[in-house]
Amino acid sequence: MSKSTSYPKEKINILLLENISDTAVANFSQAGYTVTKMNGALSEDALIDAIKDVHLLGIRSKTQVTAGVLAAAPKLQAIGCFCIGTNQVDMAAAVQHGVSVFNAPYSNTRSVAELVIGASIMLIRRIVDKNRAAHEGKWLKEATGSYELRGKTLGIIGYGNIGTQVSVLAEGMGLKVMFYDVLTKLPLGNAVACKTLKELVSKSDIITLHVPELESTKNLMSKALIKQCKKGGILINYARGEVVDLDALAAALSQGDMGGAAIDVFPIEPEKNGEAFATPLQGIPNVLLTPHIGGSTQEAQENIGIDVSTKLLAYLEKGISYGSLSVPPISLPLLEGAHRILHIHHNVPGVLAEMNMTLSNNSINILGQYLATNEHIGYVVLDVDKQLSKNAIELMRKVKATIKVRMLY
Repeated sequence: MSKSTSYPKEKINILLLENISDTAVANFSQAGYTVTKMNGALSEDALIDAIKDVHLLGIRSKTQVTAGVLAAAPKLQAIGCFCIGTNQVDMAAAVQHGVSVFNAPYSNTRSVAELVIGASIMLIRRIVDKNRAAHEGKWLKEATGSYELRGKTLGIIGYGNIGTQVSVLAEGMGLKVMFYDVLTKLPLGNAVACKTLKELVSKSDIITLHVPELESTKNLMSKALIKQCKKGGILINYARGEVVDLDALAAALSQGDMGGAAIDVFPIEPEKNGEAFATPLQGIPNVLLTPHIGGSTQEAQENIGIDVSTKLLAYLEKGISYGSLSVPPISLPLLEGAHRILHIHHNVPGVLAEMNMTLSNNSINILGQYLATNEHIGYVVLDVDKQLSKNAIELMRKVKATIKVRMLY
């Protein structure tokens, strides 16, 4: 195709916030688009002001895309979350406005998994305390309380993309692996599934969390469950800030019931580097605190930049919605000699029939048609005769239950 979108590329506005990797910028630039890149997040009011003419928005975890932001973005086609989670986007509002939301669920799994293994070694050897003492001019050369990983038991809560990577790396280090997941999962290697959380935490020397932020996972590591943990056990949380009761963990560590912890995510996190930060875990021995950097490696950010920008380009230029969390998935080849129309509508009976009847009554030939639906919306891709496409898109805008219509090329 001589051009991949009917709308002039120089008029398409792409806004990337939160210092998204330059690999994403390069991907858009090579496709002929101009990108506005900003290092920090924007407040809701600032984003409302900035988004009115934006077609593609890229964010990480700090920017909150609220219903108010989406209502102020009539040209917005898609949002790229250059991270794993999408909790920062009001997904119901995105669906309502026909905005496709993409993320990168796999691109930083290795970075997080490696850091879990590294933290496990640091904590089980009590390196955190020895490092602090050395910086303070104290010499703490002793083996008391320091152990090898080999032969110890690692308990993984959440056996998904990251949990399974941790499992494989852990076995390579000589650890015994147990896991718990709400879904039945096939164990990798010699990992053993536990039937209950109590069983897992009571037998694990090290516990690592890899679960999403849901109502069911809030305070998953509660005061009661922490009391069930093996004496001297270590807890690692590189998942979500709400899944651990930090006050209960702090008490267990201070009382010697738990032997150490590595926490990378917190219920409330500063928006910018350098801002004040507080947690009940500060000042407690053998506790490793990091500022939400589990997936923050150069390799991970570059991979995420490529992954999400590629999905956004495929949606913008071809209508391909695979990987979208809001628009039903469709992947389809380009059709020569046709114009393509994208139609997003409320998922109610009769829409497709009305579209076809309307086109038929106006003698518009359909060269290709694709439909996918989810619980809330339907997504139709129409390939029609070039000579009649202008009339067709106007007719499609008048179809009942229409949310958004776009001439692709």
